[in-house]
Amino acid sequence: MKKTQSIVSKRRERILSYLKTNESINTNDLAEMLEISPLTLRRDLQALEDEGLIERYYGGARLVNPSDDYSAYINEHIKSEDADLILTNKRQAIAKYAASLIQDGDTVFLNSSSTALLILEYLEDKRVYIVTNNGKALNSTIGPNIELVLTGGQVYERKQSLVGEFATYILSKVTADKCFLGVSGIAADSGISTSVLQETLINHEMINRCNGEIYVLADSSKVGRHHNFSSGDINEITHLITDSDISETEATDLENKGVKVISVNYSSTEN
Repeated sequence: MKKTQSIVSKRRERILSYLKTNESINTNDLAEMLEISPLTLRRDLQALEDEGLIERYYGGARLVNPSDDYSAYINEHIKSEDADLILTNKRQAIAKYAASLIQDGDTVFLNSSSTALLILEYLEDKRVYIVTNNGKALNSTIGPNIELVLTGGQVYERKQSLVGEFATYILSKVTADKCFLGVSGIAADSGISTSVLQETLINHEMINRCNGEIYVLADSSKVGRHHNFSSGDINEITHLITDSDISETEATDLENKGVKVISVNYSSTEN
């Protein structure tokens, strides 16, 4: 979805850029130049007009304000792209570090979070059993020695996660060496939380069925926050893996609750 949005944004930037150097443009010529259908162009022009950036007329379009509006649009888009890139780097750094903690022979729980899912990309040729309720794991790139086990269960469509009694039952038959949970929030006074009610039982069952460390994966924006639904108490968590932007106060509060905080530098993450 993000990739599609990026393609659309870049195409609309090209439209604005062209209109900045050309007072007006015939829509048929513009569609041909961009190699898109007239219908797609009409949608783009409608969106830009709704933002107050262009004015449409029969058969063509022009910028409302050739200087200010175009510059504002580009600056806002660049800021958004930069923020997305930083967040991606943070999640990759967290996942890469988490993967380094997994050893040959481990049985590992991964929950439905996108950060936890990234761990699979960094396991390389380790011999590991991965048990997860993340349906997107089927589309992940995994090493040749990874045994991937999906819990089964009802599909929560928005996240393609597997939930319900069947998924919980399967987890109750597994004992893991390590558990990695992505969360919507983690706070010293309220524990870990999620935005999806159906996933709370899954997350807590993973905690209960793990004999080793319980790692929470959360970028610094989620630390100190409590989301809608609680998945576990703070005293059930052994480690937090986060990025280096975590505040000292939040880190200290968690450490005082017995959670070891690991902050990872994300500035030079390699894919």
